[in-house]
Amino acid sequence: MEELQKKHRQEQKNLQARITQKKKSATKKTRKGVNDECAELERQLKEKQDLEISGIDGELKGNNHPPDTDDLDSEGEPSPKVDENGINKNMQILSVSSSQSKNGGIKKPNRQKARLARRAADQESIASQAAKEAEGLPDLREQESEAMRILYTSRGLNEYQIQSDGHCLYAAVADQLTDREQSLVPKQLINGPLHLTTSSSPSYKITRIIAASYIDNHADDFLPFLEEPLNNYLSKIRDTGEWGGHLELLALAKAYNVNINVLQSSGHVETIESGTDGSRPALWLSYYRHNFGLGEHYNSLRQAG
Repeated sequence: MEELQKKHRQEQKNLQARITQKKKSATKKTRKGVNDECAELERQLKEKQDLEISGIDGELKGNNHPPDTDDLDSEGEPSPKVDENGINKNMQILSVSSSQSKNGGIKKPNRQKARLARRAADQESIASQAAKEAEGLPDLREQESEAMRILYTSRGLNEYQIQSDGHCLYAAVADQLTDREQSLVPKQLINGPLHLTTSSSPSYKITRIIAASYIDNHADDFLPFLEEPLNNYLSKIRDTGEWGGHLELLALAKAYNVNINVLQSSGHVETIESGTDGSRPALWLSYYRHNFGLGEHYNSLRQAG
């Protein structure tokens, strides 16, 4: 049970991170649909976990099932088996065939084993049905990968794999800046201390701090889109592995004074504009929905050759 509870806590944590990412990326037009989708994801996870817990509880109760009262005497001891003539069966010196003929060869069923057998059969039926349904579904991961490969070839891009964790957006932007030999610390530093040591900090940590600092110094532009206090939001960006989304890309585009293009498998390119003349080459990221275990993911796209 303890292992199951630990697994459930991790699943809930991953789901909350995914929901936060979806809500960050939502626009005014899509917000209602995203909220409905998030509620459905939470319902499905709760239903799944409740089913797993009920299965464990059933096994524990079955293992502690008391003996049938029909088999106990008045003092709680197993009662001797007596035939129709009142003779103790244990005292009879009869053959097995003779005993079976008198009692009809019927044994009392084991209720616990019967329950476990029914449960195993139900679970096998559910698994079989799910497998049949899955056979008829398209392989979204393979479809997305193939579509991306075609797009990379047509645009002259090579994909640089970024580790699939909560830092992928920030690491992908850092890789793009480094590939273009652009400093991770903007020339015109944002007002206020950055508390940043470039010689020892991971590159994604630097871009996290830059994004948080820009949002902090331009709070009026971001507050209408936040669903929590500003300080909490900034702390998640700076100090945790919280996923980034559209707001963080916007902050980075403006902080580094460069447009950011995000390529999706549909072929759509979402451009996050810096608000400047766009004289610098744009950064290119790929965005995946289905290919990675944690959900949405960003990779860095470098120019081929």
